[in-house]
Amino acid sequence: MFSLKDIIDIAVQIERNGEKIYRRAAEKIQNPSLSTLLQWLADEEVKHMEWFEALKDNIADTGEHAEQEKFGRALLQNAVGTHSLALEDADFFAVEKVQDLINLVMEFENDTVLFYKMLQPLIEDQKTLEQLHAIIQEEENHARLLKERLDK
Repeated sequence: MFSLKDIIDIAVQIERNGEKIYRRAAEKIQNPSLSTLLQWLADEEVKHMEWFEALKDNIADTGEHAEQEKFGRALLQNAVGTHSLALEDADFFAVEKVQDLINLVMEFENDTVLFYKMLQPLIEDQKTLEQLHAIIQEEENHARLLKERLDK
């Protein structure tokens, strides 16, 4: 139902949405430590977008299931659109400590991983499934980096 390109497009959109939210919050927050962390997070989202785009460049478009893929693409776009899962409702101005911000962002990362895991049963192609696992691993690595930063 979903092609790998569709999933990567959604991954890029999620990262792009996250970057915009982080940058907007970084500009408005008065606390320099929090603003710096938000800028770092936005930069990380850009790195992830680039990583996902590089994955997409290596995919051959067979066009075998064009109608199914078109339906899957529309379904995914409607599900994500301009939303960033948990980040959309985040109140960055209520956050006073770096630890609290990291916890908030880790919730977003975990929601993103959960979203991708929910797609797994809907994917029949083994190669697409393997690449989705790679995307999940990348998001989990991002959460791990945040956890390490929180522990410091």
